[in-house]
Amino acid sequence: MSVDLDVKNVTVRFGGIVAVNEATVYANGGRITGLIGPNGAGKTTFFNACTGRNRPESGTVQLGEDRLDGHGTANRAHRGLGRTFQRMELFESLSVAENVRAGPSAHFSSFRLLGPLYATAKESKEVERRATDAMERCGITHLARKTVVDLSTGQRRLVELARAIATPFKFLLLDEPSSGLDAAETNAFGTVLTDHVAESGVGILLVEHDMALVSEICERIYVLDFGKIIYEGTTNDAMSSDLVRSAYLGEAIVA
Repeated sequence: MSVDLDVKNVTVRFGGIVAVNEATVYANGGRITGLIGPNGAGKTTFFNACTGRNRPESGTVQLGEDRLDGHGTANRAHRGLGRTFQRMELFESLSVAENVRAGPSAHFSSFRLLGPLYATAKESKEVERRATDAMERCGITHLARKTVVDLSTGQRRLVELARAIATPFKFLLLDEPSSGLDAAETNAFGTVLTDHVAESGVGILLVEHDMALVSEICERIYVLDFGKIIYEGTTNDAMSSDLVRSAYLGEAIVA
């Protein structure tokens, strides 16, 4: 069953600076929703507020029927809210397969007091199945034994995505996931996301600067500017909105 992400009136301050100002975003499960805006608009800070990496001054975060505000980062992940980062967080000295397995392994071990020390045979088999399926879906099976430090930026992005897909999250926040991918990789990446959403029912909130990718895979778009949500609507309407053009797309939409 798909689970929605409902974020209401979130405000984040750093000293006297308002980084996010009463931002409200409702993202449906089983769909991909875009969150766009210029650099410095507050998109990553908004994600951090959703996942518990910073503490909002006000607002609520709800995943399905589960209120997440007040819970820490690990607890929110345990409850089903996954995340990728602009600056990739991978285990550099481990192989691709080990990095991908780390996601579902951590998830299942979080249910036990002694974590992975007492992983059951059934859990280990499920971790392996999920990791193998995710690597196949992301087209990186041939890289399974390679050490992550030896990969290109684009390949590393796919490893991060595979780990997120392998983990049984209910909803994913993806922060500029196509950064470093070439055109062919980006197209394949978009297909991986749409296929995963269609088959799993997972919802995705996507921060992305590649507007061609956003236009292709997102059903709805929110636009964040100076910490405020200034636009919400369908992707087609957003692409033709003068407000969106002025705030974010500028001359790039004309070219």
